Amino acid sequence: MKLATLRTGEKSTTAALAVGTDSYLPLPYSNVGTLLADSGWREAVKAAVAAPTGAVTASADRLAPLLPTAGKVICCGLNYGDHILEMGRDLPEYPTLFAKYADTLTGPTDTIDVYGSERVDWEAELAVVVGSRLSQADEGQAAAAIAGYTVANDVSMRDWQNRTLQWFQGKAFDATTPVGPVMLTSDDAGSSFDVKGYVNGELVQSGNTATLVFGPAQLLSYISQFTVLRPGDLVLTGTPGGVGMGMKPPRFLRDGDVLTTEIAGIGSLQNIVRIHQSGGTESRTPASATSTKE
Repeated sequence: MKLATLRTGEKSTTAALAVGTDSYLPLPYSNVGTLLADSGWREAVKAAVAAPTGAVTASADRLAPLLPTAGKVICCGLNYGDHILEMGRDLPEYPTLFAKYADTLTGPTDTIDVYGSERVDWEAELAVVVGSRLSQADEGQAAAAIAGYTVANDVSMRDWQNRTLQWFQGKAFDATTPVGPVMLTSDDAGSSFDVKGYVNGELVQSGNTATLVFGPAQLLSYISQFTVLRPGDLVLTGTPGGVGMGMKPPRFLRDGDVLTTEIAGIGSLQNIVRIHQSGGTESRTPASATSTKE
C-alpha cells in the first residue's frame, strides 16, 4: 500500500490511500502522521481498501510533505559504505546523527526557496517512517516498528554547514527538505532500494541501500537507546556518492535548477530550486571549520 498526505485547502490536509495514478482515497486523518498515531491504522486502511468510496483525483502539486507535523526528524550522515571508502574514510563504529525540525520539510513538487546561501547541495535519500513507539529497542523490535519508506532529499547549505564543526545550521533551513510523494508500507517493500538523484535531468547520484553501513532497523534501534521514537517520526538514512561538494571542482545548485530524487517502487520528487540572496550575516567558512562531504 502507498499512503500520501493531500492538500485539501489553503492550510488543511488529509491522509489518503493511493489507489491509482493520481487517484487517492481520503482517510479520516489530518495527515499520514496522525494516521500512524492510531494503533489500529493498518486495520483502518484495510477497511478503506475493502470498501473504497469517494476516491479523488489529485495532481502531484496537491501532495503535501508526507509528515508535516513529524515530532522528530533524525538524519544519518556518511552511511553508504562505498561512498565512505571512495572518500578515503574508515567505516564508522557509530552512526553520525543530526536533527531537523518539521519546519524543514516540504512537498514533493514544491519550489525550494533558499535564502542567503551560495553553496546549495543535493543529497538523495531513503527515509524510514516510524509506525509504533520505540524505546531502547533491539533490531528485531525496530524492524517491526517500521511503518514504511519514503523518498527525501537532505538539501544542504554547505557554506552554513561548514561555518562550525556542527552541521545543524546548514541542514535545517525552513522548507528545504522535500519528502514524499508517498509512503510505501513495509509489508510491500523489498529488502533494498535503488536511490538516484538528478540535476536538470543529469544523473548525479546512484546507490543501493544494500551498501548502508547502518540499515534502517539498526538506525532505529540505535536512536531509540537515547530518545523515544513515536509513530510519524522520520529517519533519513544517508546519501550515496555523487554530492556536489565531493566533485572536483565542487558543484552547487543554481537558481532555477530542477532537482529530481527517485527511488524505484516508491516514487520521485521533482523540485525547482530558487536561490535568493539575503542581507543577513556574511557567509564565510572559518579556517578552523572542518570540511565535510556528507
